Amino acid sequence: MNWEQVRGNWAQFKGKAKQRWADLTDDDIGKIEGRRDELVGKIQERYGIAKEEADKQVSAWERDHS
Repeated sequence: MNWEQVRGNWAQFKGKAKQRWADLTDDDIGKIEGRRDELVGKIQERYGIAKEEADKQVSAWERDHS
């Protein structure tokens, strides 16, 4: 998955992100704006997990949607 494409089509991807990480608020999703590092950080914050684990989850999500 190309993150430039995700940023450009965030409106389409944000629903998928919200399904995968239901603890993310609509405000969180809005602030992410398709930026991978922001997504990782919000997942880390909301779920209380290490950055490496959040990154691993995002990588798996990327594979599922590419």
